[in-house]
This record gives sequence, structure tokens and C-alpha cells, in this order.
Amino acid sequence: MRRGRQDPGWLHGAPPPRWARFAPAVAMAVLCFAQWLTPGNIELGYFLAALPAVAAFSYGAPGTAVFAAAVLLLLGVPELGVGHAQGSDLATVATVGLLSVVIAWVRRRRDAQLVSVRTVAEAAQLAVLPPVPERVGPVRCAGLYRAAQVGTLVGGDLYDVRAGPYGVRAVVADVQGHGLTAVGTVVALLGAFREAVLDDPELAAVAARLDRRLAADSAANSSPELFATAVLLEFPPGLDLVRIVACGHPPVLLLRDFAASEVKTEPGPPLGLGLGRPALPAVTELPLLPGDRLLAYTDGVTEARDSSGHFYPLATRVPVLAGDAAGLVPAVWQDLAAFTRGGPRDDVALLMLSLEQRLSGGPRGP
Repeated sequence: MRRGRQDPGWLHGAPPPRWARFAPAVAMAVLCFAQWLTPGNIELGYFLAALPAVAAFSYGAPGTAVFAAAVLLLLGVPELGVGHAQGSDLATVATVGLLSVVIAWVRRRRDAQLVSVRTVAEAAQLAVLPPVPERVGPVRCAGLYRAAQVGTLVGGDLYDVRAGPYGVRAVVADVQGHGLTAVGTVVALLGAFREAVLDDPELAAVAARLDRRLAADSAANSSPELFATAVLLEFPPGLDLVRIVACGHPPVLLLRDFAASEVKTEPGPPLGLGLGRPALPAVTELPLLPGDRLLAYTDGVTEARDSSGHFYPLATRVPVLAGDAAGLVPAVWQDLAAFTRGGPRDDVALLMLSLEQRLSGGPRGP
């Protein structure tokens, strides 16, 4: 997974870029040469007093102390021809250098703490929504997730692919809201889905279980507006078909022979609105041919707009991008980022699935 629109890494505790480490030394050399080449009545050396503070952003306390000592030497020794600081001026430069050393020490310590916190946070988020494997049973998978909230790996969208006694099942869902506020609901839905993969023989029952999970959480939290759209897919063992249940979610795209079409399903209400009572949602069966690919997505893709306000035409773009050497899912994301000039402002989830079918003839059965 990763991340498109992120702040520079060095602002989050990562090592600073190389140019930032060279900048103080280069500035010191330039100022010294400029002072040596200018008339004696023009003082440029005092600009050196700012260098320890600049160095504190790139170096630790020892490195910053070296710059501070070098500046004191250049300004305090007239024979070097750079500065003529004395008395209170030299004390002021020394104070700036000392404060810069303290700032560098505090920054390094804070960066170390920040790296530790981010490492733990990313591990926790990846445990909630791990990268989808390349293959689950006979199903090939490719997934991509981008959270709308900068600096997070999990938001309000989710996907998962699991194998169980009733075949390989997948879910793509979009929880009300986005960012960290929706993570609790994402965790609840994923947990319920993973249990249902093992326990529920019918795909409609899986949807009903997710619905009950959201309804229970909504009642417990006194949040009547808690809901999620979702699409569930099932690849039964030994059969060249896919079963689909749609719960208020955008339709799955079928890519066949470089032509994309929406899979027609009977739409059901979003999860959390009591779809298990009184009737279960309808299940659509779609026979699959060799080479067929299914693309499930969230509305963060199709509702992304360009600068003119036009929506991203996913169904039109998928056949064009299908032959990209990097893969369809990465190609869609790159195209979407270019279309929106930097990426959409909503959570985005893409999941492509294809069934590995037998090359020889003969019926397949349970």
C-alpha cells in the first residue's frame, strides 16, 4: 500500500534530505569567500551567526556544536578576515550557538519518539487492513488502498479476500465518514466478515451478518446514521462463476476481452439498515470465461472530479489501461491521480479479482 499525497518524510522524523545537510557548510563557504572578495567596510560575516540555527534542522547536537564553534572562530579571530566580533557581539553569537545546540538535541529526541510512534501506528493499521495477497486459493488478487486523511493507512473504505469452506469470498465496502473516525467501524466489519467466511454457507447470510454487526454497533453507540455500502463476491469451489451481493454499492466492473461492463445485480439497501429482516439480499450469479477480470471499487474513484468538475470515467478508462505493464490496479490509480491533479479527496479502494480456470475440458463440480 502506499501513499500518494504525503508530506515530506523528513518532517515526520525521517532523515533530512542530503541537500539540507550540505546547505549550512555551503552557506558558510560562500559567505567567507564573499567577505574576502568585498571591501573591508562591508560586513557580511555576521550572517554566519544564523548558520548554527540552520544546522540544527539537519544535524544533531554534536554537529550543530561544530558549526557553532566554527562560526565563533571565524567571527572572533580578526586575522581570518571574516569578522571582527568582540565583547557583547561575540557573546550574542555564542548564545545563539548554544541555543541551536539545545534545539538540535530536542529535535533529534522528538524525531526518535515520532518514528517510534509512527512505526507502532503503521503496524496497527496494517494489522487492521493488511495488503491483499497475490493469490487466495484459485483467485488472483490485486488491491490498492489510499486513505483521504494524510498520514494514515486506514480510513473509511475496506476490502478483504478470504478462503473458507464455501469458497473464496471478497468484500469491498465504504463506511459512512472517512479517516480515523471510521476505523472502528472498519474493524467491526472486517471481523464480522472473516467469521462469516468460515461459518455462513450462503453469501446472503454473510451480508446479513455484517448488517447485524453494524446495527448492533449503531444501537450501542446511539448512532442511528451508522451505515456502510458494500459488495460481496464469492467464488464457489469447482465452479467457473462468481456470486455477487450488492448492498447500496457501486456496481462491479467485468473486464472481458478489453471491454468493460457493469455487472447487473439487484441492489439491496446499505449495511446497517436491517437488510436481514425480513428478507435476505438477492444473489447474482455470473458465469466466468477464461481471462475475465472483476474490478470492485468505492465511490472515491467514480466521484473524483477534475478541475472542470467532471467525474472520473472509470468504465471508459479501464479498457484503455488494461494492457499497462504495471498492472491494471496501479494504472487506474496513476490515471486517477493525473485526472484529479494529485489524487481524490476521499478514501479510495480498488480490488481486482480473476478466477484461475482449468485449460482442459470437462465439467467442474463440487
